[in-house]
Amino acid sequence: MTAPLFELTDPERSALRRQAEETVHQGPQSVAANALPVRMQDAIRSFGRDSGKTGYLLLRGLEIGPLPPTHTDGEPAALPDHATAGLGMLIAETLGTMIGYADEKSGDLVHNVQPLPGEETRVEGSGAVAFDFHIENVHHALRPDFIGLICLRQDHDRIASTRIASCREALELLKPETVRTLRQCQFYSNYPGSFTRDTTVEPAPSGPHPVLFGSVGKPFIRYNSHNTTSLNKAGRAALRELAEALEHVCHEVILQPGDCAILDNNVATHGRSAFTPRYDGQDRWLRRFYAIESIPRSVRQMMDGSRVIPPIPDIEGLW
Repeated sequence: MTAPLFELTDPERSALRRQAEETVHQGPQSVAANALPVRMQDAIRSFGRDSGKTGYLLLRGLEIGPLPPTHTDGEPAALPDHATAGLGMLIAETLGTMIGYADEKSGDLVHNVQPLPGEETRVEGSGAVAFDFHIENVHHALRPDFIGLICLRQDHDRIASTRIASCREALELLKPETVRTLRQCQFYSNYPGSFTRDTTVEPAPSGPHPVLFGSVGKPFIRYNSHNTTSLNKAGRAALRELAEALEHVCHEVILQPGDCAILDNNVATHGRSAFTPRYDGQDRWLRRFYAIESIPRSVRQMMDGSRVIPPIPDIEGLW
């Protein structure tokens, strides 16, 4: 099954670029209800209502504009006021509310996904090794509903792929007893490296929680192949079978500059194939953003008008 593809026309691309340049300076709170070109807005809102079986939508033809080197003397570029941050704001606000996390990347709303010198083997955005299937922030009570990945620059060999695998496609390959096990509240998920980078104490894993939940025909998933575990043999076997099924239904998406992959974070797991960075200024570079459809009133009050979800200790009452 091929995923929905939306390609911008030249007039749409130009109009979107102008809007993005304004939005990046005014912030996501400035995004009007009808800020996007009509066709694009309708496609994104339709995906937000129902992400279908594949759980992702590929936008093609965004205008990226001039870029600095990905790295200079080993230091990554940040681009705080670049129009691509505005693109992320426009898309995120069409899907829901753009958010960041106080515990992750200092609450930044737009993340730069670049290989970093010395971190090639880290299983996160700063690495270059293969990154297996996961949803974003599996450990968190307020996980993003959607994530977006905007491609600014490909890897040198143009082989690095964003690997996307839907639990709804994988479900068809799983035995009924495996599905029943995955629906049991018996799994635990450790914090990802992006949340523990600056800590000296390993937080207790979240859980117990199910890996699959929701309706029988249209399930949702809470899973990270690197961080989700089970304390019993049946649970561990079910996780292995799920990993194999996700691999079988994987969509290999080689993002090109100007592409944006939007993923339903409750349906589509994702990963990354390995690549070789050179740190010559032309390495692979993506920008990531999150959107959530609803935030509990108590958390909104703690946020005090910001877009940053408070630290986990402050919101543990949600678990």
